[in-house]
Amino acid sequence: MSKLLSQKYYDGLKKLEPRYPTKVALLLPALHLAQEETYWLPPEILEEIGASLGIHPAQVREVASFYTMYNLKPVGKYHLKICTNVACCLRGADELVEHCEKKWDIKCGETTKDKKFTLSEEECLGACGTAPAMMLNDGYCENLDIKKLDQLLDTLK
Repeated sequence: MSKLLSQKYYDGLKKLEPRYPTKVALLLPALHLAQEETYWLPPEILEEIGASLGIHPAQVREVASFYTMYNLKPVGKYHLKICTNVACCLRGADELVEHCEKKWDIKCGETTKDKKFTLSEEECLGACGTAPAMMLNDGYCENLDIKKLDQLLDTLK
């Protein structure tokens, strides 16, 4: 099998390895490292991660598909994950989702034609006190409304 992940990935994995008691315990950080490099985790990458850790590819897929933080399909340059749990919905998260869908002519879970934006709903971001909340790639955006969201999106053009 040819390697799809870079030497940087393997160096990062080697550096992290002493912190974890088993290869299975290293799986989540390995998935993070790979996604930082490839932005999403296609089946070939999951197989390579499994091979590098000595874990069956099915187990790698099970873990990657359980957590919403891992992208199992391509995402845009900017991945917006809007929390739609109770606290956020009560403070306008549904309107934020609808606004983005109309603005980009996509539905949740889709990516714009130019591959710039992916819109997703997130079950809970744990930011109930600053609802509505959203993750933009790996960063949090809180106390959102449509005006603040549009201002933020304008900075990404």
